[in-house]
Amino acid sequence: MKETSLEACRVAVLSGPSGSGKTTIVGRILSDLQLPIEMAVSATTRPPRDDEIHGKHYYFMSSDEFEESRQAGEFVECAEVHRSGYWYGTLKREVDRIQGAGSWVLLEIDVEGALNLMHIYPEAISLFLKTPSVDEYESRLRGRGTESEEVIQRRLRTAEEELKSADKYRYQIINDDLDRAVREICTILEAREGEFHAR
Repeated sequence: MKETSLEACRVAVLSGPSGSGKTTIVGRILSDLQLPIEMAVSATTRPPRDDEIHGKHYYFMSSDEFEESRQAGEFVECAEVHRSGYWYGTLKREVDRIQGAGSWVLLEIDVEGALNLMHIYPEAISLFLKTPSVDEYESRLRGRGTESEEVIQRRLRTAEEELKSADKYRYQIINDDLDRAVREICTILEAREGEFHAR
């Protein structure tokens, strides 16, 4: 296999409903994985918050800039999120930048974006993060104490839809024990890296 093809395989995409623990899992993967890995920075039309830095937290783009890039096919995936009017997406040049540095690319994106990305990178490691039961999502969302009842109900409906796509991912990870779930994901990525070197 050519080296460029190898690099194209070093893509890991993580999805899961709100309350599944994605943010915590991502942080642990970035710190625990015994391989070079970097989180892909998303582009967005949302205005930056006070503590957010362009190029670190997001690539902040105007609506016109985003649409121009979308029409030019510069995104590997993009979508308007939660009917908010704001668009989010992953630029192909961001994936290329990380791969060019010899690192794995980690993307935490929703199901729609992940399925689009899998078409472009069919050998990507796709991971769907789940809680042990559906009731657990509601418990975790309410435990945050940050969302209104309306938002919670909308997120639960979204979770129900997202769970229907879980079997389209290579791996389903049950986040019933954080350390075990992180080890499972790291083992999957390290095993894939071992396969690369064995070819």
